[in-house]
Amino acid sequence: MTIKRLILGLLTILAIVQVALSLQGSWSQPQIQSRLELYQTNLLLHATEWQPENSGGSNLTTARNAILGDEPLKAAQKQYQDALSEDKNTLQKLQGQLKKLQVEADTAPNKLDQQQLLLSIDKLKKVIDELYLRVGILQVPGETDAAIATWKETSERSRSQTANVLIGLWSNPSRLLPNAQEQIEQHLDGWFRYRALSKLYELQDRTEALSALKVQEQEIAEQAVFKLAMVATVPLLGVIVGIGLLIFLLVGRLIKGKESLLAHNGDVKWTTPWNGETIWQVFVVGFFFIGQFLLPIFFSLLPLNRASFDSRTQALFVLATYLFLAIPCLLVLYFSIKPFFPLPEGWFRFDWRGNWILWGLGGYLVALPLVIIVSLINQKLWQGQGGSNPILPIALEGRDGVALTIFFLTAAVAAPLFEEFLFRGFLLPSLTRYLPVWGAIAVSSLLFAVVHLHLSEILPLATLGFVLGIVYTRSRNLLAPMLLHSLWNSATLVSLFILGSGST
Repeated sequence: MTIKRLILGLLTILAIVQVALSLQGSWSQPQIQSRLELYQTNLLLHATEWQPENSGGSNLTTARNAILGDEPLKAAQKQYQDALSEDKNTLQKLQGQLKKLQVEADTAPNKLDQQQLLLSIDKLKKVIDELYLRVGILQVPGETDAAIATWKETSERSRSQTANVLIGLWSNPSRLLPNAQEQIEQHLDGWFRYRALSKLYELQDRTEALSALKVQEQEIAEQAVFKLAMVATVPLLGVIVGIGLLIFLLVGRLIKGKESLLAHNGDVKWTTPWNGETIWQVFVVGFFFIGQFLLPIFFSLLPLNRASFDSRTQALFVLATYLFLAIPCLLVLYFSIKPFFPLPEGWFRFDWRGNWILWGLGGYLVALPLVIIVSLINQKLWQGQGGSNPILPIALEGRDGVALTIFFLTAAVAAPLFEEFLFRGFLLPSLTRYLPVWGAIAVSSLLFAVVHLHLSEILPLATLGFVLGIVYTRSRNLLAPMLLHSLWNSATLVSLFILGSGST
């Protein structure tokens, strides 16, 4: 064994351990899907307040009722109670992990893990208290006693002043605390703030303030109906078209066989001048060692306090981190394959004149129903746990246009360029030296999913990666999977922005 292979072997062990620990750590983290459902519920609650100004808006009223469904408040209450139940279960798991660490050896890594768990537990307790406040407000219509009991439990457990304010508002007789409005505005948002302030202004007999609040809520509610229609209708149309396109491609494959569009270039391998050691070197050194080991150490040594970052600084940090991963990895790739220049025909092909737009758009439409179905199964499998890309929650809660633009550049430009160049441009064709094309697509898709380091994302991303691989092997043009990847990430960010705006 050469020194080079020995080093690669050691780095491989380090990479496997690091990836395994990251995947294990993601188990206790919530999925973004659970939060998305609550944000969509927040939009729905705003929409319940919208009333058309004249009877001529009957079509709008019908559309509103179709979007909201039957008994939207009860549906929202169930959604929040389910989220509360999930978070309480997660809290028990985290507390169990903490107890286990506390009885183990007193080492530096152990202490660091305990600190991280304590921070997670403290944050989750605050989230649970917020959920209790919201569940109580949802219980008020018809269940005022239950709502007051919910808030009393919160007050006794966490000494929440906001809970005491809500108890006073809906008690009989009511009791108004001196700092009631301040507590409501600081600790409640969206529809929940509106409901609490409406009750407060009504009890204070502040007619003008109440009228202004209702006018403002009507504007927000009308926008919420439109946003819900966008979030529900556009993806649904995409899914319908995607299913139709998928059926068309599969029927064509059955009828025309190897002459079909889906079979085009399906069995054609690349001429790969390097062996598996070069593939190994690029990923172990360029991607895992630099990205998962050196990069975190480098950023940990910098005098940075990410907790103090505003949204723009956070967005710039995410972009910088991604570039620090991509550039060294691409340099390792370049110097690894440089001895084989000039490369055989078909490698890293960019053809602006080809039909890459149709392949990219068609691939996106086909991926929509496939990934959605897998995601629904996946959510049941992991039961709301398994973690998510850290960019997604930040983008969901973002309100700054500059920060969102930077996130868009990262997710919709930088990520498709780098990841498609590496996984579809290099890895997939390289694997065809040892595997059939479909096998290379499957292996590259699985690795593409695993390196995102979140258990809950493996199945959906592997499905997306498989479609990306099909698009690339058939089109033989990297612009096609790059477009598909960019459309996917862009649509995700737009959906997050629309849903996140429901908390205003």
